[in-house]
Amino acid sequence: MNIRIGHGYDLHKLVKKRALIIGGVNIPYELGLLGHSDADVLYHAVMDAILGALALGDIGKHFPDNDSAFKDIDSAFLCKQVCNLMHEKSMRIGNIDVTIIAQCPKLSPYIANMRENLAHVFDCNTDQINVKATTEEGLGATGEGLAISAHAVVLLYGAD
Repeated sequence: MNIRIGHGYDLHKLVKKRALIIGGVNIPYELGLLGHSDADVLYHAVMDAILGALALGDIGKHFPDNDSAFKDIDSAFLCKQVCNLMHEKSMRIGNIDVTIIAQCPKLSPYIANMRENLAHVFDCNTDQINVKATTEEGLGATGEGLAISAHAVVLLYGAD
């Protein structure tokens, strides 16, 4: 059996007049994430983890932020493209583990929906997905409420 592990990380600045979308969930909040796409840090971290496990670079290589085709794009669409690359390499999700770092808002009410969305876009079951959220106790950009970040680790498997 072929097993590959990847890690992904993403961080976006919080700003006014943008939607806060994390894991495909639109979260009511006075600030949103700034980015060329919808700036979904969870999806971006997971895509980078999968691309890393496949040794295919990162999302900037596949979906550059200077390409107008990706301006304000729904990151779920990009996830499907990464999922297609994974399937082309005959790989499947073993599991995905994500940590979101955000001082505010509280994300626990949205985690079940995030897990469902991840399972849908990456063609796996919710029991293969773990999402958790933490704060940084007021430290750094995320702790000061200036940004939200996410770390993701994925295990992929396939037949040799």
